[in-house]
Amino acid sequence: MKHRINFKVNGDEYSLAVEPWKTLNEALREDLNLTGTKLGCGTGDCGACTVIVDGKSVSSCLTLAVSVDGKSVTTVEGLAPSGDELHPIQEAFVKTGAIQCGFCTAGMEMAALHLLNHNPSPNEAEIRAGLSGHLCRCTGYSQIVEAISVAAETMKNSQSEEEEQ
Repeated sequence: MKHRINFKVNGDEYSLAVEPWKTLNEALREDLNLTGTKLGCGTGDCGACTVIVDGKSVSSCLTLAVSVDGKSVTTVEGLAPSGDELHPIQEAFVKTGAIQCGFCTAGMEMAALHLLNHNPSPNEAEIRAGLSGHLCRCTGYSQIVEAISVAAETMKNSQSEEEEQ
């Protein structure tokens, strides 16, 4: 028997009827056609499926869709919802060459968002700790760590400029 869930994704309200065993990852990709969130391992070990649910970083492959009823979900598509410009995290990933095959990128960017929302000035060790549980087979992590440092500075600078105005 399907269950009706009502939730927000990237600020938009949705109502879906889902099977009780359907994962959030499946609902995002199959029902809402938000394919930026990847399915890597399916066991919560790689981080490719990371999304933010009510401010918490979660593995969408392990999260049942019924558990987000009444909650707010942010996916990688929500980082730059207008599509006109990239989020500072995305810009930094491009600028530093932190993207190679790109499979881990959405999860890494969502981990970066979660980290920077909770710690706007992380040091290298804190960035690396914030990325624990996220696997990348291409970049060796150095560029990803650098990208998050660059994004942190950019976000702090833009916040300072907004406060001055």
